[in-house]
Amino acid sequence: MARTGRRPGTTQTREEILRAAREQFADQGYDGATIRGIARAAGVDPALVHHYFGAKQRVFIAAMRLPFNPADEVRAIMADRERDHAEAILRFFLRMWDDPRTRDPMLALVRSATSHDKAAEAVRGFMNDLVVHHISTELGLPPLRAAMIGSQLFGIVLLRHVVGVEVVRSADTEEIVAMYAPALRAMIEGGGEEQPGVREPRDVNRRSSRRDS
Repeated sequence: MARTGRRPGTTQTREEILRAAREQFADQGYDGATIRGIARAAGVDPALVHHYFGAKQRVFIAAMRLPFNPADEVRAIMADRERDHAEAILRFFLRMWDDPRTRDPMLALVRSATSHDKAAEAVRGFMNDLVVHHISTELGLPPLRAAMIGSQLFGIVLLRHVVGVEVVRSADTEEIVAMYAPALRAMIEGGGEEQPGVREPRDVNRRSSRRDS
């Protein structure tokens, strides 16, 4: 029978929870893993998992050795009304990937996701949680638009750090910010409104139907 409640040795208990969490995320994926299941595997009460780490997203971040929660950083950026949000988000993102302390664990996640289905499921679930339920809320954008912003940022990472395209890999951070921030700003400030000159497929279909009738 699993032991519950607080165990002696804070560091040891935290590490046992994180070990159990890594196994649960690997076996069940992000959506399938639960705080209760992680606690059961670690032999502790679910309240202790919440006490040390909080919600599942934070457990994932700690288990995967990510040094901070990206949602917290975006929240802080958006709370500062004096900053250019597009430039601030882009600088934060580039700094996060340029620093080996944060880049290495994230690269390990990306690489494992390309070769292991469960790892991909865990990363996909985490990103969906982060983008759909947190970043889109902080930016005040529809989830799809927030996801497209995420895809823009990840494209830079792919070329700069995963594929290693030389012209992107060696580019100065400020040069990238100056060149790319306007595109990111357009996505952030565009809101959920349809852009001028962009027509949804259903409108085109309706007009085609009228012409054909």
